[in-house]
Amino acid sequence: MAIWLTKDSKVIVQGMTGSEGSKHTRRMLAAGTNVVGGVNPRKAGTTVDFDGTELPVFAGVADAMKDTGADVTVIFVPPQFTKAAVIEAIDAEIPLAVVITEGVPVHDTAAFWAYNVAKGERTRIIGPNCPGIASPGASNAGIIPADITGSGRIGLVSKSGTLTYQMMYELRDIGFSTCVGIGGDPIIGTTHIDALAAFEADPDTDAIVMIGEIGGDAEERAAEFIKANVSKPVVGYIAGFTAPPGKTMGHAGAIISGSAGTADAKKAALEAVGVKVGKTPTETANLMRELMSAG
Repeated sequence: MAIWLTKDSKVIVQGMTGSEGSKHTRRMLAAGTNVVGGVNPRKAGTTVDFDGTELPVFAGVADAMKDTGADVTVIFVPPQFTKAAVIEAIDAEIPLAVVITEGVPVHDTAAFWAYNVAKGERTRIIGPNCPGIASPGASNAGIIPADITGSGRIGLVSKSGTLTYQMMYELRDIGFSTCVGIGGDPIIGTTHIDALAAFEADPDTDAIVMIGEIGGDAEERAAEFIKANVSKPVVGYIAGFTAPPGKTMGHAGAIISGSAGTADAKKAALEAVGVKVGKTPTETANLMRELMSAG
């Protein structure tokens, strides 16, 4: 069992014929992901060979879904074309769209998210600027390395791509049900709260790791949600404990103003609702290890 992405998920890749899209399609196939085709209007009707696996290229998401039964799309298109690609996925009502692209204008993300809401949110959007989602041993949609952890009963939700990988590696001996990299842009589709709710409802997830970072109030809102709705144990880590005020870290969402958005403020909010927060990723992994061995 996993959230949102399972061994039965059928994946298409928007931008499969581009350099990034083709590279990561090959990696996803090697991880056992059921990739069933790609989308590129200019190359519709052709096929691409991935080490002996021939994948068809379709003109659009709707065509690909009709022919293959796809229920997940992974989007590897340049930033200037991302809004159109996501809107196409929304119009096709594909259940899950994983937007890997970095550098998408915030205005474009706001526009496609508002469009999704207006359409009834039939498409779950993860990202943009994210590493994707992986259910180890079952499926991998995005750029998360497939061989750094095994399947298990921990759920992971993270704003940071590299810290997603580190936490997966640190807890590889225990393993994960699903790892979700939600991205660190100021506007994102799937939030910490969305993932927490899904892990809470998943019978095969026993505990949750939540990785946040300085900037905004997403972690504080997640703390309120945990207090009201989450019965499973949660451990956390906030990237940016040593960042000076006003410093941006890596991406545009990570900027602090006054005391709001600092790592210490987020840590305090989480600890107030019973979440154990590590000062380093390794300390956080050890907190989870203690929790799982005690359970």
